[in-house]
Amino acid sequence: MHAYVYKSQRKDDTYVYLAVRDDFSALPDALMARLGPFRFVLDVALTPERRLAREDAARVRENLAAQGFHLQMPPSAATDPLAVDWGTDA
Repeated sequence: MHAYVYKSQRKDDTYVYLAVRDDFSALPDALMARLGPFRFVLDVALTPERRLAREDAARVRENLAAQGFHLQMPPSAATDPLAVDWGTDA
């Protein structure tokens, strides 16, 4: 299965995965209005072996098959190790 990934131009670190390239008709109107416009960033094959940095590829495939899109929201500070101040800045 292929996924086409778009970055929200309104909300940082928010991405939409689509089952069909440039077909935003699967997105609810409220989601389009709140997050759009989108910029294309990636075409990715979602094979069972594929690992994604911040999403479970199996869950993304399930959402694409069921609703035609998957929404990736920004990680919360509690779950994102890159958001922690490690105190190593000089």
